[in-house]
Amino acid sequence: MPGSRTGGPPVQRATRRPAAPRPPRENSVVGLYARARKAWDRPLTAYYLILGGSMLITVLGLVMVYSASQITALQMSLPGSYFFRKQMLAAVIGATLLLAASRMPVKLHRALAYPILAGAVFLMALVQVPGIGVAVNGNQNWISLGGSFQVQPSEFGKLALVLWGADLLARKQDRRLLAQWKHMLVPLVPVAFLLLGLIMLGGDMGTAIILTAILFGLLWLAGAPTRLFVSVLSVAAGLGVILIQASSNRLERFRCIGATEMGPDGSCWQAVHGIYALASGGLFGSGLGASVEKWGQLPEAHTDFIFAVTGEELGLAGTLSVLALFAALGYAGIRVAGRTEDPFVRYAAGGVTTWITAQAVINIGAVLGLLPIAGVPLPLFSYGGSALLPTMFAIGLLIAFARDEPAARAALAMRQPRFGRKRGAEGSASNRSPRRWNTMRRRASAARTSGER
Repeated sequence: MPGSRTGGPPVQRATRRPAAPRPPRENSVVGLYARARKAWDRPLTAYYLILGGSMLITVLGLVMVYSASQITALQMSLPGSYFFRKQMLAAVIGATLLLAASRMPVKLHRALAYPILAGAVFLMALVQVPGIGVAVNGNQNWISLGGSFQVQPSEFGKLALVLWGADLLARKQDRRLLAQWKHMLVPLVPVAFLLLGLIMLGGDMGTAIILTAILFGLLWLAGAPTRLFVSVLSVAAGLGVILIQASSNRLERFRCIGATEMGPDGSCWQAVHGIYALASGGLFGSGLGASVEKWGQLPEAHTDFIFAVTGEELGLAGTLSVLALFAALGYAGIRVAGRTEDPFVRYAAGGVTTWITAQAVINIGAVLGLLPIAGVPLPLFSYGGSALLPTMFAIGLLIAFARDEPAARAALAMRQPRFGRKRGAEGSASNRSPRRWNTMRRRASAARTSGER
């Protein structure tokens, strides 16, 4: 074997091993989508969406109520923060109701269905008593509580129909009676028509539309056949046409759909100025508090048309954020209703989701000029304590139902507190494993020599 040039033994070079094939690089978009879908399918996703979405809508609504109502309050010789303080008080009370409803068991919710329905019917009938009922903007559907505080019982009628209708349909499903059309309709539809009649006596067709949407949502969840569904829808549509034609004000609202001019008599003033507010907002708005339309040009800027002021001050980014929050809230409600095995939870969650989603669509559609102005507030966002209180209680229902899912209960039970241990943990203090810092301290002491202090 020939030696090397230096005279030493030849150096044997190690044979190169073929490099292992690298794993294919994962597409960043596909990986991000997979991680997002995995996070979206977690058991507590609906719980966090309902809680976080409702709180963000409420907080942003408080900010916009303060901004949109200042000029109206000053024009009424009131402090600029007058409406904001009233809405803040209603939000605090509503948060208490939300917390109470989220901690109630399902049995207690079902037990409250009949008392809430009876109370709502009594108050809605009390509105028509002279000297007790108060007319606001031509609709007599308010009761004065003294001073500047008023309550609108028809808002609590929505909650009453959801709870009572869900309990009724759940009991009939347990007895396997929903296969018969008469058990599906009676007494749900007659009671709903009773509530609608009491509402229409005061002239509030906007709330009646929301109540009708809740009724159809419950019938759809109960599995009403197409013929039955179409029959009830035809009756409701016929009554709606008659009521619209009987009022010139309602006919003018339909004529203002998509209007770009106010008309010779100014009948489309509110609709057109709502479009002006949205158009002048641009991408990011004119700035919080810098709305021009709220200076007397846009009626009901802090109630029915607060979405227009939001578009003017926060721009397209602000309005899309509000729409995204309502979309997340609606998706979470549908998810809760679809994953439960309890019929009451399914009907109640579906009814609440229908209520909030339909009311948001009608309000925003009216501001955009796509639907007639119905005079309904934007849920959790517009000014009005009578609308905020039952809506926050309904959100508490959704939170309670989301927490009650089997997978969500298991996920919550597996949680451990970050500091300390849960109360009532098994085993006494002597049987518990020592804390890590105690174990490390003993190891350090054992490692020292006898001469160390």
